[in-house]
Amino acid sequence: MSAPQIILDLIDRFERNKEAYKSGSYNETQVRREFIDPFFEGLGWDINNISGNAETYKDVIHEDAVKVGGITKAPDYSFRIGGQRKFFVEAKQPSINIKDAPAPAFQLRRYAWSAKLPLSIVTDFDEFAVYDCRIKPDQTDKSDKARIKYYTYKQYAEKWDEIASVFSIDAILKGSFDKYAESNKAKRGTAEVDSAFLAEIESWREMLAFAEG
Repeated sequence: MSAPQIILDLIDRFERNKEAYKSGSYNETQVRREFIDPFFEGLGWDINNISGNAETYKDVIHEDAVKVGGITKAPDYSFRIGGQRKFFVEAKQPSINIKDAPAPAFQLRRYAWSAKLPLSIVTDFDEFAVYDCRIKPDQTDKSDKARIKYYTYKQYAEKWDEIASVFSIDAILKGSFDKYAESNKAKRGTAEVDSAFLAEIESWREMLAFAEG
């Protein structure tokens, strides 16, 4: 499947105005509306709930709520099927270097780890990075820790099949997203969220026992 025209148009527009978009004055809200929203519409998602679904059954929740360390945080996008979260997308302005900056990756991974989601994405349209979020995030992690895919906007047309085969709404409905997540888990030997939490609780118990002793 070749990239839809909407994606080719976005690539062309970004290329023509790249300097302005990456200058720092072009903000996150602008890139979300002009590039990231239509990008995911190209993957079949009803970003603005044009179909008028009830709140529970919207494809996408903007500024979703997730508890991270007891504090409610708001991932930029939560993509869902039948009200069940499948992945988050965290958006950044294009002046940010997603490939090398650790903060965007850590932020996204904390959100998805807390929500027990296997995969999630951070993007500024210029770059698109997919993370395995079953690996517990640590503030000292480098930007490429748990990163399983990385594309630039120049690769979207060529790699469209690869992106759509995992993150399009059709791919999720057909189970391809879940299969992809499982295959990456097998390859990487990721620590599941629950087992990591149990290990953490066990270490607290040992510390308490030591303190009491």
